[in-house]
Amino acid sequence: MVKLTFHGGVGEIGGNKILVEDHDTRIFLDFGMPFGAKRRYYADPFLSPRCHEALFEFGLVPDLQGLYAFDESEPSVDAIFLSHSHMDHASYITFVKRSVPIHCGETTATILESLAEMSPKTFEFDLKDIRFSTFRTGDKVKVGSIEVEPIHVDHSVPGAYGFVVHTTEGAIVYTGDFRAHGTKPEMTDEFVQAARDAHPVAMITEATNVTGATPFSEPMVEQKLAEVVGQARGLVVADFARADVDRIRSFYNASRANGRKLGISLKQAHLLARLCRDPHLCIPGPDDEGILIFKRTKKTYYNWEKEILEYPNVVDSAQISQLQDKTVLACSLYDMEEMVRIKPVGESCYILSGSEPFSEEMEIDFEKLLNWLRHYGLPQYHIHVSGHIMPLELRNAIETIEPKKVFPIHTEDPELFARFCRTLETQTIVPERGTGYELGTQP
Repeated sequence: MVKLTFHGGVGEIGGNKILVEDHDTRIFLDFGMPFGAKRRYYADPFLSPRCHEALFEFGLVPDLQGLYAFDESEPSVDAIFLSHSHMDHASYITFVKRSVPIHCGETTATILESLAEMSPKTFEFDLKDIRFSTFRTGDKVKVGSIEVEPIHVDHSVPGAYGFVVHTTEGAIVYTGDFRAHGTKPEMTDEFVQAARDAHPVAMITEATNVTGATPFSEPMVEQKLAEVVGQARGLVVADFARADVDRIRSFYNASRANGRKLGISLKQAHLLARLCRDPHLCIPGPDDEGILIFKRTKKTYYNWEKEILEYPNVVDSAQISQLQDKTVLACSLYDMEEMVRIKPVGESCYILSGSEPFSEEMEIDFEKLLNWLRHYGLPQYHIHVSGHIMPLELRNAIETIEPKKVFPIHTEDPELFARFCRTLETQTIVPERGTGYELGTQP
């Protein structure tokens, strides 16, 4: 008997935790933080979970015996497979027994280890003694009666994978987060073809963009960035995801095309120093001639920061102030006080290259950002592309793969997805949290 149980990602974006059971073998696909559920009760950093009872109380993790490090029972799960490094897919492995192996791509392990080194250990994020077992496309990982075949996909973070999970009752396809409009759409094509060749009995797919698709591509983002940077005569301030290698590359290229250097944070430099070692990623290192490393004003620095401060291209606010027409500066809301020292000149601008606010807390923070921009006369450009597949492309992928059943997750409106796909021969099943679905039977 093969059964799927969805303990996260149901009716929400992120928080994926899918339990796959094949007779005596039990594995999880992803084990992430459920941002939506957490925001209903907590507000970081001053109000956050502090004990495992709270995790169960508010449904942030499934109440399963033998899974967690704070549970003295024998392990009840054989392995966890991470599709990629985003926190809503990976961060809650911090609670899992250290005897449970965590399988993930090499780049995912690199990113998570870098984040752990830079971040103070907290109840919600402590990777000490985690057992990472890494893979690449072409590998197959055998766990009991299950064999997992990871295949690269295009996403807004490097090292993202979909899985073909071979069970005793047929293959299960898990997309993770994927798209067909980034810089590597051929990787997603390869995943879709491999999934089709497996003749899957079930497909678990993200459907994030069924409620808000913006048809844009990463090459278009780079083109628009180059146009805006080329028109600006003062400082260009930008905010984008630290681990989005495609976006870093787009900003780097747009900066270089206009005679500027890209100023990155110490954290971005730390991550680049590790990721640039991978020849598959083709990204600049922190010591590249087109990079500046921006040092915020602080009295003391962590050891990992001191390591980065040894680079010769480190600059501070006073230096940025003198290089405004030669710099594109990565700067989040929490770096904005540096503007007091930089004093942006006229014809400067701000580029938001990430998602717009989608919660009340984010809107409050966004209003603070707008106040900073108004104060310094910085008009805002929003130049972004989603890390998730567009609806029509997703429907085409399902039609190509031809699974017998499809389970939509990582979406706030799975019913909309079901109606959107109602003419497909594939049966759509809107999963319920905590409900088990046997693959050989009707739900």
